Amino acid sequence: MVSREEMSLSFGAAARAYASGRPGYPREAVDWMLEPVRADARALRVADVGAGTGKLTRTVVEAGAEVVAIDPDPGMLAALHEHVPGVPTFVGTAERMPLPDAAVDAVLLGQAWHWVDVEAASAEAARVLRSGGVLGLVWNIRDDSDPWVARLTATMHGSHAEEMLADGGVRVGAPLAAVEERTWTWTRPLTRAAFLDMVSSRSYVITASDSDRATILAGVDALFDERCRSDEGDAQGLEVVDVPYVTRAYRSIRP
Repeated sequence: MVSREEMSLSFGAAARAYASGRPGYPREAVDWMLEPVRADARALRVADVGAGTGKLTRTVVEAGAEVVAIDPDPGMLAALHEHVPGVPTFVGTAERMPLPDAAVDAVLLGQAWHWVDVEAASAEAARVLRSGGVLGLVWNIRDDSDPWVARLTATMHGSHAEEMLADGGVRVGAPLAAVEERTWTWTRPLTRAAFLDMVSSRSYVITASDSDRATILAGVDALFDERCRSDEGDAQGLEVVDVPYVTRAYRSIRP
């Protein structure tokens, strides 16, 4: 059986699929997470932890912050350099960030807090945050209230994030304060290739046996055929599926 740690470190093997298939983050969610530290006129200093290929990093840069990206997988950071050039990158984890004390205004994690040791990561976030700084956590979750999406999730298996959010939500440890939550709903059109990449970039699928992976991909390919439509904006009528998402964001203020 594949361990939780092996799954958490598996993404570098599918960095290309991750960059292609995973969604970015709504600007509104990033602005909301950073809102408590926006009062200062100076540029915000943000650490994107578990940055992966830079999905969240890009939106934070667009929000006008100075960003450092941290991830345990050098392969993911190499992909980040391609997609968000110019951002400093460091190998590290939420429990051990290569940053000085009180170095940043915000520590953000996208699709990552469910992998961490909550107590250790909370203490480390508090160490690198200035007083009044914010820990922001965000996930893009497919909307399983749609029956087709629920069948998709059943075919490719639920994630650790989905299990955590369904089982009481997000928890942070001392000395961080109570957690606030906001949600946004939106829809993402995906081509067949991007849809299959989204599935292929999930840790369960990356670490599955060849036969299990082939079965999953065949199943989701059939689901694509059920729901696909012609992209009206594409001259050749490229087929896409519309996947509904819920973005769930959380923030906690360092005392």
